[in-house]
Amino acid sequence: MEIKVNFLDKLRLEAKFDDFTVVSDQPIRYKGDGSAPGPFDYFLASSALCAAYFVKLYCVTRNIPTENIRLSQNNIVDPENRYQQIFKIQVELPADISAKDRQGILRSIERCTVKKVVQAGPEFVIEEVANLDADAQALLTLKPASDASTYIVGKDLPLEQTIANMSGVLAALGIKIEIASWRNLVPNVWSLHIRDAHSPMCFTNGKGATKESALASALGEYIERLNCNHFYAGAFWGEDIANAEFVHYPNERWFKPGRKDALPAEILDEYCLQIYNPDGDLFGSHLVDTNSGNVQRGICSLPYVRQSDGEVVYFPSNLVENLYVSNGMSAGNTLAEAQVQCLSEIFERAVKREILEGEITLPDVPQEVLAKYPGILAGIQGLEEQGFPVLVKDASLGGVYPVMCVTLMNPRTGGVFASFGAHPSLEVALERSLTELLQGRSFEGLNELPRPTFASEAVTEPNNFVEHFIDSSGIVSWRFFSAKADFDFVEWDFSSQGQKDSSNAEEAATLFGILEDMGKQVYMAAYDNLGAIACRILVPGYSEIYPIEDLVWDNTNKALLFRVDILNLHRLDDASLEALLERLDNNELDEYSDIATLIGIEFDENTDWGQLTVLELKLLIHLALQQFDEAQEQVEAFLQYNDNSAERGLFYQALNVVLEVQLDDELELDDYAVNFRRMFGNARMDAVMGSVDGSVRFFGLTPTSMKLEGLDRHQRLIDSYKKLHRARASVAELHGTIAK
Repeated sequence: MEIKVNFLDKLRLEAKFDDFTVVSDQPIRYKGDGSAPGPFDYFLASSALCAAYFVKLYCVTRNIPTENIRLSQNNIVDPENRYQQIFKIQVELPADISAKDRQGILRSIERCTVKKVVQAGPEFVIEEVANLDADAQALLTLKPASDASTYIVGKDLPLEQTIANMSGVLAALGIKIEIASWRNLVPNVWSLHIRDAHSPMCFTNGKGATKESALASALGEYIERLNCNHFYAGAFWGEDIANAEFVHYPNERWFKPGRKDALPAEILDEYCLQIYNPDGDLFGSHLVDTNSGNVQRGICSLPYVRQSDGEVVYFPSNLVENLYVSNGMSAGNTLAEAQVQCLSEIFERAVKREILEGEITLPDVPQEVLAKYPGILAGIQGLEEQGFPVLVKDASLGGVYPVMCVTLMNPRTGGVFASFGAHPSLEVALERSLTELLQGRSFEGLNELPRPTFASEAVTEPNNFVEHFIDSSGIVSWRFFSAKADFDFVEWDFSSQGQKDSSNAEEAATLFGILEDMGKQVYMAAYDNLGAIACRILVPGYSEIYPIEDLVWDNTNKALLFRVDILNLHRLDDASLEALLERLDNNELDEYSDIATLIGIEFDENTDWGQLTVLELKLLIHLALQQFDEAQEQVEAFLQYNDNSAERGLFYQALNVVLEVQLDDELELDDYAVNFRRMFGNARMDAVMGSVDGSVRFFGLTPTSMKLEGLDRHQRLIDSYKKLHRARASVAELHGTIAK
């Protein structure tokens, strides 16, 4: 994690990381003002807080109340060496906690991350640099042997060269990547989390049998998401980009809707139109891109090559973003390598959906087959030793698709996690299933898995598949665990008929062939203008993640109905507020959905804007319009169901009682004002009274506008995208390839 420090007045310092700011000072005896803890005080507190966190985690997973648990830490300093200290952590536990859980709580503290880092002894490197942002990839260094050249199945170059090439591409773009965490819970299963140090919203996870393969995986995923603009999907890119010569890619084209908002003739083809617009209710306005919101410019459309005949077909960027999310995108050392990964991912998710929604029972992989892969078997045994039964299943549906499945059961909570992986090689598909299972997860995280069910409607509900896609947290049917399989086990191999020297090009052709035999049209866009090859593959009617009807009923570009007015909220007159309120009421919005997602703005999550929901916004508008009956009704709903901050909750508690008095003809506010202030404090009551009398509008929401002033988090996201935009513009200018 990158922590940047600013020098403030006197001895005060400011550390910034993620969306947080920590200020330190020195005691008055050391010439400070004593206005904040000192740096060493934060260090001491971190180990106590970390210990308490692991106690809390232990208790929560076992339904043990923590109200009467007390924890303290004392540091005992050696009188002859002040750097030699003992940290004594003591826990006071209630009498009704069992002896087993007492030991469990003490053992949980042993897992404290701060403690482990201190005990291991961190290495400090202190150096001068010409530019803090220039040392972009130093944090990725694994220091391989100078003559190392490690090949793994599926990669056309050694891991060492793959990592060097990909990190070099990111460095050239000015993107500083940091490794936020590593995990290696069981043998031969590594994962890590990497992110942009300046724009932490841009992050990826990687997985593999070794730390090098996991890092290559994370970097590849990062580059694929840059090339396909996935990090910035759903977000507003600002007015400068919206009006630039191009918005998404230099080869994009813009098409105006026809008469009566008809779809432009230049987009899609007949095959796609039958899938995306079967009932004729899809119109041009549904396909305006969310990112620019430039309705006057038309529909931003991107060229994809139809694989059956090489023809170019233009897909609206809005359609791709809404339906496919990150499915079917990949980067590679070569185009063929990227294609294999793209197609494998498409099969993995489509077959997973067919299995889960069809409640199909898969055959077990025989032990003698698993024995051929001792590295994978060691990882599975590691999970079993931790108390998690593991089922290894053949998900090829009779040898038709290159998909495997590893399913973990948690007897402690009754939850299950079905992890799928795909690749032309059975071994690689199986390895991916296992590494995906633990990617970014701790053993504690496995306590949050959903429980299986016999209720078919819960499994087949469309949003269940979306949950499986996002983080595999969807529900699995109990029928999945039947001993009577619906298919026989097949020891399949799609890697060019089992030839060990098969190439990615041959394997890509095999996977394309499966789709062709299924009667599917396939469309591909290849990207190499950032210095690394990536591609995106669409298989209409097969590789969508969200339902196609979402283009009409739940399109991300509904943001365009609200974005301008919400960002200019403080400047709206009463008529404009009434109109905004009417749109919020009439567009079937989930009242508990967040405004940040609705309008595509990355607010700081720790602010009132970041926590703002549709319900709360409507409440504040009613309040600004002096519509107290409606405001009180929504305050009560907020207090009953909203999980906003405690501070925000107290504001609405105070507002609720003031509105009750205000709306009761028999009550006088002056009779209660003194005790209201004693209960809620003067500052909070001033905000409440101001909200009621109109002198305070939209309490807690700092003014902003379409210029996005004050929105530092979102500005950092846009700055990240502008790096790509500049790189694409430079390449396009060099080759004269900007579409007109």
